[in-house]
Amino acid sequence: MSSKHPIIAVTGSSGAGTTTTSEVFAHLFRQLHQRAAFIEGDSFHRYTRPEMDIAIRKAREQGRHISYFGAEANDFQLLHDFFKEYGEEGTGRYRRYLHTFDDAVPYNQMPGTFTPWQELSADTDLLFYEGLHGGVVWEDINVSQHVDLLIGMVPIVNLEWIQKLIRDTTERGHSREAVQESIVRSMDDYINYITPQFSRTHINFQRVPTVDTSNPFSAKSIPSADESMLVVRFRGMKNIDFPYLLQMIDGSFMSRIDTMVVPGGKIGFAMELILLPILEQLLQTGSVR
Repeated sequence: MSSKHPIIAVTGSSGAGTTTTSEVFAHLFRQLHQRAAFIEGDSFHRYTRPEMDIAIRKAREQGRHISYFGAEANDFQLLHDFFKEYGEEGTGRYRRYLHTFDDAVPYNQMPGTFTPWQELSADTDLLFYEGLHGGVVWEDINVSQHVDLLIGMVPIVNLEWIQKLIRDTTERGHSREAVQESIVRSMDDYINYITPQFSRTHINFQRVPTVDTSNPFSAKSIPSADESMLVVRFRGMKNIDFPYLLQMIDGSFMSRIDTMVVPGGKIGFAMELILLPILEQLLQTGSVR
């Protein structure tokens, strides 16, 4: 961890709401006049999309599973070293994974490929990571130790599946059957690599629908924010002004001594209220404890 070059990581699977949190942080960075390097976790995948398709077929033939959640498809050592270098020096190399044609056209590339590696700008104040593995620990690699503020985005699993199904079929051109197969194939890695991170986070934001999501595979739409509640869990944080937050966020309440529940329609507002003083403390002291 580094007070000179802080690292903030938002971790969660695709469709979990990490993009919403990124937008909140982007607004806070502008408000506090901080220049952030924005890094996408997909940058640290090992394979392009065609290479991953081949790896999946080979694994299936061998009776194994491979997914973007696990170590085989991601370079955790590279991510660890990148965080370590940025924390110590404020430098590092990054690239982008191009998901869609709209992403790929400006680079004259195909979707499912990577942009060339390039150096981070030398004048950033902090690093902001959004992706799958901001708090991952695997064998002797501990990525989480280099993160100054670790946030988990964790919709309940049925909602996560609904979001993934609808996003991947409408935005990325996958068939419903292919998406369902990928969910099944990913479950071992999800349990072993993704969920343990949420016990290492400083804060978890968990969206819980208040409508029936019993069969996510038949859902035609994603429950709206107003059809949800947001459960916010704080771990080991002593300077949270709960009375102020409860006063400011109408309809919120405490369900446990470290857990706050917020109406879903106030998700963005609640995140800004919660995160602004934490971010200010991190920038002033180098710690969120």
